[in-house]
Amino acid sequence: MSKIIVVVGAGPAGLTTAWELLKHPDFHPIVLEASGEIGGLSRTVVHNGNRMDIGGHRFFSKSDWVMDWWKSHLPIQGSPARDDRELARPSTLEPGGPDPETEDRVFLVRSRLSRILFLRKFFNYPIALSMRTLLQLGPFRIARILGSYLRTRLGRVGPERNLEDFFIHRFGRELYRTFFKDYTEKVWGVPCRSIRPEWGAQRIKGLSIRKALAHAIRQFLPRRRSLSQKTTETSLIERFLYPKLGPGQLWETVAGRIAMAGGEIRFHCQVVRMEMDQGRISAVIVRTPDGESRISCDQIVSSMPLRDLVGGLPQTASTIRDISEHLVYRDYITAGILLKRLKIRNQTRIPTLNGIIPDNWIYVQEKDARMGRIQFYNNWSPYLVKDPATIWIGLEYFCQEGDELWNLADGEFLRLACNELETLGIAKGSDILDSTVVRVPKAYPAYFGSYERMSELRAHLDTIPNLWCVGRNGQHRYNNQDHSMLSAREAVKQIVSSIRDPDAIWNVNAEDSYHEEKTSN
Repeated sequence: MSKIIVVVGAGPAGLTTAWELLKHPDFHPIVLEASGEIGGLSRTVVHNGNRMDIGGHRFFSKSDWVMDWWKSHLPIQGSPARDDRELARPSTLEPGGPDPETEDRVFLVRSRLSRILFLRKFFNYPIALSMRTLLQLGPFRIARILGSYLRTRLGRVGPERNLEDFFIHRFGRELYRTFFKDYTEKVWGVPCRSIRPEWGAQRIKGLSIRKALAHAIRQFLPRRRSLSQKTTETSLIERFLYPKLGPGQLWETVAGRIAMAGGEIRFHCQVVRMEMDQGRISAVIVRTPDGESRISCDQIVSSMPLRDLVGGLPQTASTIRDISEHLVYRDYITAGILLKRLKIRNQTRIPTLNGIIPDNWIYVQEKDARMGRIQFYNNWSPYLVKDPATIWIGLEYFCQEGDELWNLADGEFLRLACNELETLGIAKGSDILDSTVVRVPKAYPAYFGSYERMSELRAHLDTIPNLWCVGRNGQHRYNNQDHSMLSAREAVKQIVSSIRDPDAIWNVNAEDSYHEEKTSN
């Protein structure tokens, strides 16, 4: 008889778990998804035929296993060796491409461009030490940046107690104040001094002025264009795969294959509590539209927020509950805006349709806007946009669930977003054709609150021998989707082998190199 493995969440971690378990006939995964959607944060939202990528997802990983896993579900359209930034929708696929019946089920090869909007000027992100950047900043600001950086490098570097220290040690105080401080505090809603340095270790990793300069120099050297960028810092990756119809397309494909292979995915099933027997989880209690039900299980793989997981465990010590209840999450809202045209014109050498600027997204550093980031969905994939003659963008705002911004009615929020769009000179309100609002709770696990006590919480969870915590919210770690997949893969390996090693799961994306690089940048 197959062992029942309850998998909580139908995001990248949960679906990877289920698919990998189905390779072993002795296990039967049951995926419980609280919503009615597939993909979690990697889902695709559809509004009036236009598709939104919630947060923006580059499909790139330094793990060969992850890259091969993705491509086993969606083949690549076209050659990875050429620049596949499409200017229009091709009427037919290239010779040798996928079968026309499955032509939508493909990866496109995309070129990445991200920039910072600051002083109403565009700066490359991450900061490129180019002549253009130097001219835009001006000689006096450049002198202050270089002087500050040299003082940091030549002086005595103290311990990295918080995120502010992390930035200053790598870039100097002046560059930190110019390009990192305001935007980071806009994202998190607290001073950088209140955020643990681990956030920088996971999101920026080994990036420094030295590496940014070396990367800028390499752009002028002849090179073969390839998807293989293993030696490149993740923040500097230039090319990536992208599902033709958005990230949710991949996970919807995986979900369909899980069902065909005999696995179960149950929607609108919220795990509210667990039953335990002799220290093991023996069943989960699920709330559905029809009431509560009980599901017995042999193992449970959880990608649900740790706050909710601990809240559902019986007889948990008050100290552990206190830690989980004070874990903080950052939420955000996206305004999807459909436009006739942009006010701002493309002044780069990259050809585009409709005069649209070629960016995947723009980080809004301006202090007179609450907006944090702008996505240009046309540039992720032209197939995200119903009418190629229109421009489809997402205006992202970071907030706290229940705060003033979160509680704005949709109409009020859209008025705020559209006013800022005009204030920043991006587009005119009179050119808006359609709009929608998407709210995303618990999007970003925060590295403050009770995070510094995570080791205590983790130690308690590790005592439950048939519980496996995976994914971004399951580990309260700011993972990319490939890290979530790798944590799921490791959990499955241990379930199948009956060899338990929680450290191997928790250490995915822990970035031990962070501790080694503190003094080497």
